[in-house]
Amino acid sequence: MSEVVSGKAQRSFASDLVMLTKPRIISLLLVTTAAPMFVAGRPSWITVLLVMIGGYLMAGGANAVNMYIDQDIDDRMARTRTRPIPGGRMAPRAVLAFGLALAVAATWLLATYVNVLTSALALGGFYFYVFIYSRWLKRTTPQNIVIGGAAGAFPPMVGWAAMTNSVSLGALYLFAIIFYWTPPHFWALSLFRAEDYARAGVPMLPVVKGKRETRRQIVIYTALVVLSGFLPVVLGFAGPLYLAANLAMGGWFAIGSVRVARERDAEHEPNARRLFGISILYLFALFAALIVEQVLGVAAFAPFLQV
Repeated sequence: MSEVVSGKAQRSFASDLVMLTKPRIISLLLVTTAAPMFVAGRPSWITVLLVMIGGYLMAGGANAVNMYIDQDIDDRMARTRTRPIPGGRMAPRAVLAFGLALAVAATWLLATYVNVLTSALALGGFYFYVFIYSRWLKRTTPQNIVIGGAAGAFPPMVGWAAMTNSVSLGALYLFAIIFYWTPPHFWALSLFRAEDYARAGVPMLPVVKGKRETRRQIVIYTALVVLSGFLPVVLGFAGPLYLAANLAMGGWFAIGSVRVARERDAEHEPNARRLFGISILYLFALFAALIVEQVLGVAAFAPFLQV
């Protein structure tokens, strides 16, 4: 019997360690890291694997440190109170040590086996997320997601640097897509989690400015991200498959944002919940299309500007 209990405890501890890294969120970040690698060059699968491992460790470390920082508010939010610290399953210092250890391992791995610039950019994303967003913006301004969204936009630069040891305009355009994508994605979440954020004292836009203003901002930023999504085609490093993805998924994203703006069921926010899912599919489709085009050798057809 004791062996069974011990085995369950080990599995529970392992699952808590995985939970600290937020694997579902990281999976999307890894796609946005991999796609620029294929656009910027012809990576070997071992290079892709090393960058994916390094990226996961760095992002996972940032997420763990974020949970350490947010331990005082996680217990007040329904969606976060089951995390290891508020759930009483892990000590805060252990979580912090785990997060920092992952970041150190990622820094060493990327610097040693890829290049120093890739490692520095990944570490820059870590610091931006932990110190600029988590420690400062998240608790002080309703524009937290707008500015803090830059942290989630580092992966394209990391992937590009892994292949070229530089950051060119192409990487910055992909950065811009994610930067504009982040506000409507998280504001959709904040609409149906507004009570959670209010209870925790986090000044998300619907808490400070109200849901009406949040809906208006969602439409504006959705238009910005869909329009910026055409830049890779215009600039010549994306082709017809990517264009089709942005037209189809971008149209779905835009229609979803308009439905959110017209929402009348403010209690359950069904359209906001739906838009949150659509936004994830949109970003995944765009960057997956870039990978498929490069793997299949589909040439871009509008090389108006050398990137």
